[in-house]
Amino acid sequence: MPTDPPAPSPPAAGGSRPDALRPDALRPDALGPDALAPGAHRPDALPPFDAIVLAGGRGRRLGDVVEGTVKPEVLVGGVALVDHVLAAVAGARRVVLVAPPQVARPGVLTVLEDPPDGGPVAGVAAGLTALRSLPDEAPPAPDAGPMPPDDASPGESPGASRAPDLVVVLACDVPHAARAVPSLLAAANAPDVDGARLVASDGRPQHLVAAYRHDALAAALAALPSVRDVAVRRLVEPLRLADVPDTTDAAADADTWDDVARLDAALTRGTIESANPPDGRSTP
Repeated sequence: MPTDPPAPSPPAAGGSRPDALRPDALRPDALGPDALAPGAHRPDALPPFDAIVLAGGRGRRLGDVVEGTVKPEVLVGGVALVDHVLAAVAGARRVVLVAPPQVARPGVLTVLEDPPDGGPVAGVAAGLTALRSLPDEAPPAPDAGPMPPDDASPGESPGASRAPDLVVVLACDVPHAARAVPSLLAAANAPDVDGARLVASDGRPQHLVAAYRHDALAAALAALPSVRDVAVRRLVEPLRLADVPDTTDAAADADTWDDVARLDAALTRGTIESANPPDGRSTP
């Protein structure tokens, strides 16, 4: 991983932040265990699950970042936002990244809703369709290209019956998401629910920091006349969702440069504290 990552500074004119988009820090081989958000879990004791990471948005509230770059590549704690979130689902059997080609990561199936920029529900539909096209625990293709049109519902496939029952859905801009994944999976795995969503400290449900049952999510998507530009709350309205209170700030997202600065400071501080515990012993 890169050494001495730059601390966030006020955005330059036009909202650009070249220091937060250094390409040498964006690839998975730049990751190390100390760079990840505290709480990144290991797969032990988690129910089997798949994951969809949504990284296709334009990040409009961050302004015109730098020509040719996108929000998922913004650095917090020296690591790209999307890499924090991919680390949060490291225990998944299969992962689909819904993102433009420049955000693709080695070994991760990358698809894009068709047409692109169709909104998060279109991204969920593309991700679920891609998952259901894969055999259980099969290595993904490097890039599946565009998925079917946005008004095509995810269909059944030969591998669907062998897939894990749960799918974690995460937006790419929540670098602390790992803190919530185990609780979301436990709640979604309970009987008589269709999934579980994180509820932020202000009471807002976070439907893109959530775990759903595959079949329930597919049915909700199929019930929509189109998935393009649909509000996520409309998608999940018919679902029975358990609420998981956010007690660890897992829902903190990077919508603005002020958010990026706060997250960067918290992650940098957490890394320093984990390397220097209060009792004076350093971690291996």
